[in-house]
Parts: sequence; C-alpha cells; structure tokens
Amino acid sequence: MRALARDGEERFMGGFFGAISKRDCVLDVFFGVDYHSHLGTRRGGMAVYDAKTGFQRQIHSIENTPFRTKFEADLPKFQGRSGIGCISDTDPQPLLVRSRLGMYAIATVGRINNAESLVEACFASGGTQFMSMSSGKVNDSELAAALINSKDSLVDGIRYAQETIDGSMCVLLLTKSGIIAARDRLGRLPVLIGQNDDGFCVSFESFAYRKLGYYTVRELGPGEIVKITSRDMEVLSPPGDVMRICAFLWTYYGYPNSNYEGVNVEQMRYRNGEIMARDEVARRQLPKVDYVAGVPDSGVPHAIGFANQSGKVFARPFVKYTPTWPRSFMPENQEVRDQVARMKQIPVPELIEGKKLLFVDDSIVRGTQLRETVEFLYESGAEEVHMRSACPPVMYGCKYLNFSRSNSDMELLARRMIQSIEGDEGQKHLDEYADASTERGQCLLKAICEDMGFSSLGYQSLDGLLEAIGIDREKICAYCWTGKE
Repeated sequence: MRALARDGEERFMGGFFGAISKRDCVLDVFFGVDYHSHLGTRRGGMAVYDAKTGFQRQIHSIENTPFRTKFEADLPKFQGRSGIGCISDTDPQPLLVRSRLGMYAIATVGRINNAESLVEACFASGGTQFMSMSSGKVNDSELAAALINSKDSLVDGIRYAQETIDGSMCVLLLTKSGIIAARDRLGRLPVLIGQNDDGFCVSFESFAYRKLGYYTVRELGPGEIVKITSRDMEVLSPPGDVMRICAFLWTYYGYPNSNYEGVNVEQMRYRNGEIMARDEVARRQLPKVDYVAGVPDSGVPHAIGFANQSGKVFARPFVKYTPTWPRSFMPENQEVRDQVARMKQIPVPELIEGKKLLFVDDSIVRGTQLRETVEFLYESGAEEVHMRSACPPVMYGCKYLNFSRSNSDMELLARRMIQSIEGDEGQKHLDEYADASTERGQCLLKAICEDMGFSSLGYQSLDGLLEAIGIDREKICAYCWTGKE
C-alpha cells in the first residue's frame, strides 16, 4: 500500500475517474483510471453500470503489476454507459453499496483522522456492522458510505460526511441515474469535469480526459457537489468560500501536463526553479558547478528552470532504468525495496567523474533514499554534490491528505536535525529554523549537509514557492511547512 517516493518514504495517495455517455464508455473509464497510476501502487478498481445487467465491479492488487495489465482481461466482461474507477493506496475500492438510499458504487480519495470515533457514533445511532480488515480498521469508503446513508438523501449525506470527517474526502458515486461527484470541503484536492459529444467525465487529473477527447467544463469548487448524466451537469450543492488546495500537487505528485486552478504543473515547476536560482544569485550564494541536474522524476523540471535562470548547463548525470523495474513494482521487504531503488539508478560516468554537481529535488522529507543517492554519486567519482529543495523544509506531517504518512514528525529530516542541534528547546523555534536568513536556519542547513554529505544545501522559500504557483496565497495549504491551518 505504498507509493514509494524517490527519497525513500511512503507517500499514500490515490485518484479517481468516472464517465457517463450515450455510448458504451468502459474503455474511457479504463484508460482514464490508468492515467492515474502515478498516484498509487496498491490497488485499482472499476465499477460499471448497465441498464440490463446492473452493476459490475472488479478490484485488483497493482503492487507488482500495473493497472492496465491487471484489468485488460476484465474488459470483455464489462459493459455499460456509465462507470467509475480508482487507484487507491489505502483500501480496496470502488465498493458496491446497497442502502435505503438505493444501490450505488462509491470511490473516495482523502483521509479520515477520526475514523474510530465515527465508527462508534454509527454504532451508537443504530448502525449494526462494518466489514473489518485484519487490522480491525474499517474501509474509509465504507465508512463514508455509512455517513452518507445516515441522512435522507445522497446530497445531504455527502454534505454530512464532508462536515463530520476530520481530514478530507472527495467522493465519487455511481448510481443508476448518473454520477455524483463531490470535492472535499476545503478543496485540498482537485475534481474536474470534462465533456465530449457523447457525455461527461469527472477526474482528479485533467490530462487524463483531454487525451480521451474530452475538454474541460469546469473545476469543482471547495465542497461542491454535482451530478452528471450523458446529457448535462447539475449543481446539487454550491461551492464554499474557503479553499486550501495542497501545494504539493504542483511541486511533487501532480502529473506534468495537468492543470489545477488554471495553473499547469510543468510550467509551475520551471518557474519555481527559476525563482530559486534568481534569489540565490541575488544573495551571491550560487556555487561554481559544472552541471545542474534534477533528481528524477519530478525534480527534473525544477532543475531545468534553475539551470535556465542561473546560466548553468543542465545535464542528467544519472538516469532511472524502468523497463524491468516499473514504479508499480514495490516489494514488501524493505531490504529488497532499497536494492530495487539502487538498481534503478544508472550513472553516466562521463558526467559525474571529477564534476561539481548541483541537484534539485522536489522536496526533502525523510531523506532516506536521497542519502543513498548522494553516496552513489560520490562513489561514481563526483567531486562535489550540492543539493537544492524545490520547497521549504518539511516540518509537519500532513494531517489532511494521505500524502506523507509518518508515525511521528520526528521522522522528518528537518525535525530530526533540529532535535540533534538543540534538543526539545529547538522544537519551540521551528519558524526560525525554517528561515535560512536566521542563525538557527543556517545551523539547520549545516547540520543537514554534514548528515547527508551535501557540499551545500538550499531550500526554496515559502514566498518563492507561492510566487511560482501564482494563485491567491490564502487558497493554498502550506501546513507541512508552517504548521498553520
């Protein structure tokens, strides 16, 4: 159940796609869901509705085999003019639910922090049972369905779930009469609507439907609920006024050709790298290096922007070998996972030996794999390895999304280093440590360099990151850097 990032920590995400059409739309759902495979590596699922045969549903593990390969054999069995599917790094879904509000399939993306209390509340109000996993945990989508079914209509139920859940929850319901889509209450994740001549679709990633011949109709607002049929789209509940969309969509886990709130991911990453280089040159802190490079994959566009602005040559001193080690292959054994990560990194000796290199990474969270990457570069003959992070130091684990789940904030590299510098007292001064212009900020950079083997280290400032995104700052969630909601 892990989307393993290139810096070694587990990042839990997910995405969904749905379509409804005047024609059979099984292939649209299949390809639309497949285009969300970068968001997860644990399970994939599809549910399709046909007026004659009813609901059809299938879920497969995609830990060692990609979604497309697992579901190709199921396609002849599916038929229908409406369907939904998802990539999930948490629980099996979509689920089929038979309730007093009717029969429907449900898929969700988000995080429920207060699941246990909600389960107990369901029992107290007359609910009878949940299908429990071996750990005792209740499937998040099943819990969301229980909250929805406790009200007199699907719309009232979705609103109730949005208000009650501590965390966030985007919901996709496939009913006999259409598809209901709801963005989470504060719009931390995107939900977009597309249209073609035959119908509509709903998607996490905008590129997924553009490639299928749909064009963008609109992006749902925070908490907005809509219903789509093959003929039209109806707003069932208007959007709220407050948005807190996750900034990591642009810096890390969004796909390069997707747009969120009108801002393209790849262009934002170029701008972000340019701003980092601009500010570093202004401070006269840019080191003399032979090449600027990106840590694959999402660090690369940040590095391109950095190289273009700084005038340094962009290069790829190492590449990832993926034909036999696809991203979806992620063994359960940690030792094997580490070995797979090492096997993927293939050096280009001519671009490493005796060279001074500056790498840009999308973020530095735990730093586990990044340390091994730096060691690998020195073993390959690098003279210097400078590191730049395309976002500020991560000080807090995300409590709103299943983006980067930690047992403790002390697993985060920056927090560990602060503890080693100043003990518990340092944890009272996180704002200072996050600011490279302060004495504590400089101490943090030095400590991380010594621990990780960097020749120098720089973080993008929060102001620089927000400038690169370019939308109203009040609409962006920066909790993982500031600890402020």
